[in-house]
Amino acid sequence: MSTRRRNPETPSSYDPEAALAFFRSAGKPQTIEKGTTIFAENSKGIPLLLMPNRIYLLLEGEVGVLAKEEPVAVIRAGEIFGEMASMGQMPRTASAVANSDCRVIGLNDSQFQAALARSPGFALMLMSVMASRLRDTLGRIEPRGSSPADDGWREGSVMDAQLLADLAQVIGPAARFRYPAEKVIMREGQRGVALYAVLEGRVAIRIGDAVVEKLGPGGIFGEMSLVDRTPRLATAVAETECALLAISRHMFLHLVKSSPKFAAALLRVVGERAAFTASRGNSRGAKAA
Repeated sequence: MSTRRRNPETPSSYDPEAALAFFRSAGKPQTIEKGTTIFAENSKGIPLLLMPNRIYLLLEGEVGVLAKEEPVAVIRAGEIFGEMASMGQMPRTASAVANSDCRVIGLNDSQFQAALARSPGFALMLMSVMASRLRDTLGRIEPRGSSPADDGWREGSVMDAQLLADLAQVIGPAARFRYPAEKVIMREGQRGVALYAVLEGRVAIRIGDAVVEKLGPGGIFGEMSLVDRTPRLATAVAETECALLAISRHMFLHLVKSSPKFAAALLRVVGERAAFTASRGNSRGAKAA
């Protein structure tokens, strides 16, 4: 299996200097010796370094990412890693090992939240990174969505009820839409113009023919294509009659930049979604990158 090497300029919206400023605002550099396991697959962020779940910025050196002991990526100076499990509070879907002596800044949840409160707009850049990696993961899953029951589906995480109520009030009744059961809300491959929050009912998310997630009130979907301006990753279908709140890209950008609570909620949703998809890809094996 070949190793997929990430590039600091990918995705295009990623700014290493902005990432450095964000991480430095809440954490301190740390030296890691070559060969050290920074975090381990299937752990909850308590690896050899004995630190709580963290998201990392690599300052110097090189870090290898392995899934089922197979190399899947190389992280270089200026890049972020470990974000999926950190945001979603889920087990790690891969291991990270220092390929050389390294310097990193690692932020635990409280440090990250403090930095995000000061710079909520950073969430957009991080979601762009996560969206890019999610697309990489989907590209490695083979065959893709061959059966609706291939790997099961997850119950999607939801926003705090008060945050959902506040969003509905800010955005207003004109952005509320009702869909009958079995109605397609968005299709994989389409251009995305809005993300959706579920107010009532349930929505099923499909990739190919496989149902991968179901969402009840407070669930969010459709955010990825607004982040990186690429086609929809999935199809959403009303499982029951439902009411949705449609959030335009303009409003989405405004909310993320002005509301740390909304930014944090979205990051948790995206992190859990990306981590679950990565775990599916790892369980089915990855084709050569």
